[in-house]
Amino acid sequence: MKLLGEEPCDHNFSIVPIVGMGGLGKTTLAKLLYDDKEVKKHFELMAWVCVSDQFDIFNISKVILQSVKGDDKEFADLNLLQVALRNQLREKRFLMVLDDVWSESYEDWRTLVSPFHACAPGSKIIMTTRKEQLLNKLGYDHLSHVQTLSHDDAVSLFAQHALGVDNFDLHPVLKQYGEGIVEKCDGLPLALAVLGRLLRTKTEEEEWKEMLNSEIWRLGKKDEIVPALRLSYNDLSACLKQLFAYFSLFPKNYVFNKEQLILLWMAEGFLNPSSSNKSMERLGLEYLEELLSRSLLQHAPNDKSSFVMHDLLNDLATSVAREFFSRLDIEMVPDVRKEALEKYRHMSFVCDEYIAYPKFDPFKTAKSLRTFLSLQGKDSFEKFYLSSKILVDVLPELPMLRVLSLGNLCISEVPETIGSLKRLRYLNLSQNPITHLPESVGNLYNLQTLLLSDCSELIKLPNNFSKLKNLRHLDIQGTLLLNKLPLWIGQLKSLQTLTKIIVGGDNDLAITKIKDLTDFDGSIHIKGLDKVEMAVHAQEANLLQKRFKLITLEWSDVFDGSRKESLEKEVLCGLKPNSASLTSLDIASYGGIEFPIWVGDASFLQLTEVSVRGCKNCTSLPPFGQLPSLKKLFIEDMDEVKAMGSELVGTGLPFPSLELLKLENMKRLEVWSTNNGVVSFPCLKELVVRNCPNLVQVSPEALPSLNILKVSECDSGVLRSLVQVASGLGSLYIVSISGLDDVAWRSVIEYLGAVEYLIIKKNVKIWSD
Repeated sequence: MKLLGEEPCDHNFSIVPIVGMGGLGKTTLAKLLYDDKEVKKHFELMAWVCVSDQFDIFNISKVILQSVKGDDKEFADLNLLQVALRNQLREKRFLMVLDDVWSESYEDWRTLVSPFHACAPGSKIIMTTRKEQLLNKLGYDHLSHVQTLSHDDAVSLFAQHALGVDNFDLHPVLKQYGEGIVEKCDGLPLALAVLGRLLRTKTEEEEWKEMLNSEIWRLGKKDEIVPALRLSYNDLSACLKQLFAYFSLFPKNYVFNKEQLILLWMAEGFLNPSSSNKSMERLGLEYLEELLSRSLLQHAPNDKSSFVMHDLLNDLATSVAREFFSRLDIEMVPDVRKEALEKYRHMSFVCDEYIAYPKFDPFKTAKSLRTFLSLQGKDSFEKFYLSSKILVDVLPELPMLRVLSLGNLCISEVPETIGSLKRLRYLNLSQNPITHLPESVGNLYNLQTLLLSDCSELIKLPNNFSKLKNLRHLDIQGTLLLNKLPLWIGQLKSLQTLTKIIVGGDNDLAITKIKDLTDFDGSIHIKGLDKVEMAVHAQEANLLQKRFKLITLEWSDVFDGSRKESLEKEVLCGLKPNSASLTSLDIASYGGIEFPIWVGDASFLQLTEVSVRGCKNCTSLPPFGQLPSLKKLFIEDMDEVKAMGSELVGTGLPFPSLELLKLENMKRLEVWSTNNGVVSFPCLKELVVRNCPNLVQVSPEALPSLNILKVSECDSGVLRSLVQVASGLGSLYIVSISGLDDVAWRSVIEYLGAVEYLIIKKNVKIWSD
């Protein structure tokens, strides 16, 4: 395989080009390579970036860094960002996919790849593109293009989608029509897949004949839209056509979040269940699955929970949306925009760094506008600023607004005039530095969705929210300063999503409110659990019957002798989640002496990330080694834990999937041992041991996959024991190791033959020759 070979080139990395027209399956081919088991095993670091026509070097670099490092650190400029990326890639063999590249600028390319020169030989960049110019400038003169499918392959692909088989042998009546349709698709995989999916529900000969003889095939020759895609659109129900047209508001390669889409559709009034037994959210999910089943949407390459639309289908959505939808980044002539304003129902815009008032002043006349949607890419790390004049002077002039999305626009104050938008159903103010909302928000009695996530300075919610009888989804996760919820929470009978419950004070029984939630959002943070007076209230929350994916359970971090250890254990016992859905669990400042048996139980098959922190009374840890899918484990500030041994490992093959383990601030930990003769961490790639000053006995079995080891504020014996069992160690970070003199260092360095990256800080005793 060319991808795994080390071909001669001027740099440590080379490009694997995938070139061809739209709809040929370039991204699909790249994804097959990216997901291959041998490929994943071969490369140490991997990243996928959807580039599209905006070749934003800063954003692309930030996405790559986040993919390989896993954090969201902010950078003041491109230079600092690229220095960090260079350090992360240094001496590592990496694979990167740059999907859908349109840029032809050689200078931009040189700037982007400057950090890549520090990588290990054999690194690869897969580039999918329709344009050859940049590749020609890079010296790729003889490119092999992805071709359309041969007739036989096209028939096979079409038959698989339409009939679930490889050919028409079992369907002779449909064969002539099927092969005729295949012929008209010109070997284009996207067209074959979309039409095949359409015909999967049509089994009558007359339906296939009608499709073959459609007038659209002839009209398509005068149209930029692929005829097969327009046929698929025409077959949609009126409601699905409306939902499909809504995608015209989003730029190409935009990554859609499932919940985001459904809540927007609901606010627009597109979801009207015919049965009283079906919620709008459930109907929206069914519509989404229908679009997926027809191949009009696809799962995002790097995230199974998100979706993307092929750019040819985005063109179709823009074509059918016509004059009722406006995307400011594709509107060309200001005068035309003004003339069309009275017709507009839905408007979106991709954020600039500063969103100035003049651009939106004409929208004062758009009295029928229902949607004011600001968009930022899922992987956008920039800060954006919205002129306050837009909030004060433009928005109050739009009385028909149903959707107002203003997330991450550095809004510090929401004006009282927002309360005049009585038809508003969806309000997104997330990631803004607001401290409070105006009381007038309580007048938005049609509001269904209020998003305030990561409003890190928010300290209170209005007391008159009890008037929001239609509120279904309230997202307040990441509101670190919001320590109290008003009494009105219990009065909102329509509420289905509440991402944060704060127990205590005037709202002591708030935890019981959870039983009424449908967990549509999939996450919840329950804070103040030390205030729960009776364990039965925790049981009434009924987490066992919910399908939360991410759960944070938090008690007070004050341990002043008033804590009731036995009650806190009963409370935690009563909060057992649904094992079939939970993927992430965070337990903070729990005051019990031991954990209930459900924590660490092997039945949690989907659980991939666990954090226990600040549980200062606990003397032992749960059997996390039994969790079959656990990939990340964080253990921090467990003051009374003195030993980690068989109780952590559990039974069976321990930690079969664990890739990252962090032990931090374990000040009384003395012994870490497995002692069962079995390799306990077969997949562990990164180990962090920090501030464990009393840890002297470390005897895990071999760590065959360990690549990164970070040890700080520990005894030299810990460092020596760990490097002895990590034969493939590639990166080592050593900070403030006690007792690490020349003799101890020599006993460590003899095991560092494979180490390529070494950082030593605050170890003045080491012989420095």
